[in-house]
Amino acid sequence: MKQRYLIALGSNRRHHRHRAPAQVLRAALKTMKREGLKVRATSPVLHSAPIGPSMRRYANGAALIECKLVPEKLLELLKVIERQFGRRPGGQRWGSRVLDLDIVLWSGGPWSSPGLTIPHTEFRNRAFVLRPALAIAPAWRDPLSGLSLRQLHTRLTRPRPIPR
Repeated sequence: MKQRYLIALGSNRRHHRHRAPAQVLRAALKTMKREGLKVRATSPVLHSAPIGPSMRRYANGAALIECKLVPEKLLELLKVIERQFGRRPGGQRWGSRVLDLDIVLWSGGPWSSPGLTIPHTEFRNRAFVLRPALAIAPAWRDPLSGLSLRQLHTRLTRPRPIPR
């Protein structure tokens, strides 16, 4: 049975062959296709400030994919692709990286296993995930809150009064 996934892509380090982070994301999408994932939609590449110790801006994107893999098997494949681009397990949390691929949402609803939680635990609080996702799947609903990606993005980015 085909599964649908929303994947967040990020890069903030040059790659020796693919060069700039935005080009790394494009190359990663091609690799995903070569590995048998059907890429149904891709967002424009957006740029964002880093979280944590990294000083380099990120190139961020999102992809809507279809495959027959269950979440754990898809995660294994995404980790293989990250390693093909030079990412190594471990390292500094929120440090710079050539490629980061995260499963954000899955058509099967919530999922939890060691090392994987869907929906991604922080996606509701990250404009750099919601903005690209909004471009390709605005009506997709978070299975926990029931809110669409459009609604989540609006809540996250709406102007707020300055506390007194």
